[in-house]
Amino acid sequence: MARFLLEEAYEAHDAIVAEDYPALREELGDVLLQVVLHARLAQQLPDGHAWNIDDVAGDLVDKLIRRNPHVFADAQPHDVDEITEQWERIKAQEKSRDSVLDGIAWAQPALALAHKVISRARRAGLEVPLPAGEALGETLLRAAAHGEDPEGALRRAVRAYAQEVRAAERDR
Repeated sequence: MARFLLEEAYEAHDAIVAEDYPALREELGDVLLQVVLHARLAQQLPDGHAWNIDDVAGDLVDKLIRRNPHVFADAQPHDVDEITEQWERIKAQEKSRDSVLDGIAWAQPALALAHKVISRARRAGLEVPLPAGEALGETLLRAAAHGEDPEGALRRAVRAYAQEVRAAERDR
C-alpha cells in the first residue's frame, strides 16, 4: 500500500508543476483517499495500537497549534525566517532527537535526500567537507551543496529527452 501513497503524491506533484489545477484537485482527492484507507486499516491493528482518521486529524490540529504560537498564542515573530526557526525549535523539543538528521525520510529520492541532509547540516551550523572525488554521486552531491537542484535538472533533461523521443516516434 505504501507505493500507492507515493504514486498518488507524485501525481499530485506533477499536477502542481504543470499548474493543472483541476488535475491537482483530483490528485489531492486520491492522496486523501490513501490517508483514509491507511487510517481505516489502522483501526484493525491489535489493541493499544489501533487508531482512526479522527486521531490523525486531531494529532494534526494539536501539532499545528503547538508549533504556531504566532497564530494561536502571543508569539510575535518578525518574518518568515523567525517563524521557521520557531517551528524547528518547538519540533526539536517535542521530538527529543539526538541528531539533526533524525526524522529524515531516507527512502526519498537520492537527490532530494542529499539536499535535505545538506540543508539540515548547514542549518545546524555544521561544516562537513564534501567528497572531492569525481564519481557521479559525488558530483551531484556537490551540485546540491551549491544550491543547485540536481533532481530538478535531471528531471528537466529527462522531460526534454522524452519530447525528443515523442518527436522521433511521430517522424517514424
